[in-house]
Amino acid sequence: MEEQTVRINKYLSAAGVCSRREADRQIEAGNIRIGEKTACIGDLVKPGDAVYVQGRLVETEKERILLVVNKPKGIVCTAEKREKNNIVDFIHYPKRIYPIGRLDKQSEGLILMTNEGWFVNKMMRSGNRHEKEYLVTVHKTVTDEFLRALAGGVPILGTMTRKCKVERTGQRSFRMILTQGLNRQIRRMCEYFDYRVVSLKRVRIMNIHLGDLPVGKYRMVTDKERKRLEQMLEGSSDDTVYFESSAAAQQLWEEEQ
Repeated sequence: MEEQTVRINKYLSAAGVCSRREADRQIEAGNIRIGEKTACIGDLVKPGDAVYVQGRLVETEKERILLVVNKPKGIVCTAEKREKNNIVDFIHYPKRIYPIGRLDKQSEGLILMTNEGWFVNKMMRSGNRHEKEYLVTVHKTVTDEFLRALAGGVPILGTMTRKCKVERTGQRSFRMILTQGLNRQIRRMCEYFDYRVVSLKRVRIMNIHLGDLPVGKYRMVTDKERKRLEQMLEGSSDDTVYFESSAAAQQLWEEEQ
């Protein structure tokens, strides 16, 4: 945060707590304090002020962290310390970070990790329809009929999946681009047609590509990648309040494939 006074809603947005609109709603509901004073719309935050949201201190980070991680199989995308194979301990990054969304334990590939809550809000809301790309291998020959059925939508979990892009890459493999993240979506979609997923790898989230990053390694996003990502997120909704404390990250997001 810059060393100057800033409006309370902008302060909360910059700290990754929520959008400015949502901040105003929380202020009107009496859920925001600056020191011991309940905040009002338009209040200013000065350097050194302690800001609380529903009684929780807002911790601001000067360093903006966004990592590209190649998650191996067996690692769980959670910050929950009770999970011995949690991705936070696996990465062992020197600063507090947490995963954006999830990739199930038996899947591998791209997961983003950050200390910026606003990324989580905007990227994880299903309604924003951000693309995620996967490479999938199944246990038997992929037919044209199967691929057309996947692309057209599949009834799972009491709903019909959104239409998606599917492209054959081999006799038993295909590429799939989704804009939603239902629980184990790709596996369930394949199972509906009696196909069993043998391997599942995420290779892209929006403009961020996994590339040749080795399994189990991570890298910082480049300035070019971050700039483009922020441009792509400009029109995305982030009205959900997001809290991240030094405790385990809240599991508020849909579990992905």
